[in-house]
Amino acid sequence: MPDILIIDDEKDIVEAIEYNLKKEGFETHKSFDGMNGLRVAKETVPDLIILDLMLPGINGIELCKSLKKEEKTSKIPILMLTARKDDVDKIVGLEVGADDYMVKPFSMKELIARVKAILRRYISVPKGEKAKSVIMFSDVKMDLDRHEVTVKGKSVELSAKEFKLLEFLAANKNKMFSRERLLDDVWGITAAVETRTVDVHVKRLREKLGKSGDHIQTVRGFGYKLKE
Repeated sequence: MPDILIIDDEKDIVEAIEYNLKKEGFETHKSFDGMNGLRVAKETVPDLIILDLMLPGINGIELCKSLKKEEKTSKIPILMLTARKDDVDKIVGLEVGADDYMVKPFSMKELIARVKAILRRYISVPKGEKAKSVIMFSDVKMDLDRHEVTVKGKSVELSAKEFKLLEFLAANKNKMFSRERLLDDVWGITAAVETRTVDVHVKRLREKLGKSGDHIQTVRGFGYKLKE
């Protein structure tokens, strides 16, 4: 079964999450502060990290940034927890690389469901299918195995979420997707309150891809599509 790292300074919450995850058959690791959590993440390279926003020493946002910068931990999906209900915090968390966001107090059933949903996106492969290792459009080449993007042969540096968004759009050329659908399929979020983060990521992709970024088209009043 996948192993999960829980990083939260509230020990009762960590114990409750750990108990419920183990009931579902997951292996767990735990840490009660940011610096130790970063060390444990590097040592164990878990399949998923449950990360609290408010941590002593280094907060969840900074820790998330550090994890995404390290090659060893950059692809680990992150479910962020917070006691704050501010939508701005949600957007910031998603933009630095978190895959989902839950506000305390939360239902353990929902937490487990979200953990499973995120893991399905990252580690499951449909039976009988072989994933494409290279996707191309215009002057863009995406090497999925190497996690590299080039435009006219020149390397373009994308964040993990920018790469995932571009991969989704490029793999579904000429199909229209609402912002809510993109949040669901790329971020793993069903709520429709953080749609601005999609616009921010699309804007960054267009800038980084130059002329080829024009292929990512806005469907007015709906969302986006990548037109071949």
